[in-house]
Amino acid sequence: MKELVGTGVALVTPFTKEGEVDVASLGQIVEHCIDGGIDYLVVLGTTGESATLRKHEKRIVADAIITANAGRLPLVLGVGGNYTSAVVEELEQWDLSSFTAILSVSPYYNRPTQEGIYQHFKAIASATEKPIIVYNVPGRTGSNMVPETTIRLANDCDTIVAIKEACGDIDQIKELIQKKPKDFLVISGDDPTALATVLAGGAGVISVLGQGLPFEFSKMIDLGLKKKRTEAQELHEALAKAMNLIFKEGNPAGIKAIFEFLGLGSAKVRLPLIEASTALKEELKTVVGKLGKLTV
Repeated sequence: MKELVGTGVALVTPFTKEGEVDVASLGQIVEHCIDGGIDYLVVLGTTGESATLRKHEKRIVADAIITANAGRLPLVLGVGGNYTSAVVEELEQWDLSSFTAILSVSPYYNRPTQEGIYQHFKAIASATEKPIIVYNVPGRTGSNMVPETTIRLANDCDTIVAIKEACGDIDQIKELIQKKPKDFLVISGDDPTALATVLAGGAGVISVLGQGLPFEFSKMIDLGLKKKRTEAQELHEALAKAMNLIFKEGNPAGIKAIFEFLGLGSAKVRLPLIEASTALKEELKTVVGKLGKLTV
């Protein structure tokens, strides 16, 4: 799955001031990412506020990104949930012809055992021929998919080709990289640990900040993949404050604040999320403005 190596971004869903999906801004964001050197786009991930999108709105978002992308970059579709049968049913309802792979989060809230997580993803893998990226994000799901479970899925299910790993534990990530099958990809799902993951043998990142600063972030990951540690680390240090600030008041409030002052969309999010505060917006504007490539 060479298409999934490098920098992917979990695209936001921009909203108009009235709270509707802003298709025009979404198209601008796609162009911004492509121009900045992003390698692939993730549609309807957590950052896209998929939990607060109605079914017909998800179709609007997906169609808008497919149209704006026009076949230039690989697309990954987020389809996940905590009721296995419902995830399988949703997969069956999508036209997946425009997508390279599926991203599916580990079941949240009901906190299944490792066997439950395994059976969940095994059922999803049986429901589609599309490659699947499983997504481990304990901070959101309430349970951690341990390396043994991931490796078991990788060995038992041909369509499970990668993990988006956002456990935040570099020791767990290194263990997974050391023990995984040769062609299985470990993709960082956490901006602050993305470079460390790549330098340990990971395949890249699915980033939040990368869509706001695509040139800088994709350059850092490319340098990391080429094992140019010093140059990559310099970029990481330059980006570190922005990486932390965008999550200070929840995701995607921070990254949407960046898009607002870049003129690529409003900072509006849907309840129960709250738009970034004026103080955070000013802090982000100052930090991003110092990064050189962008004129703010």
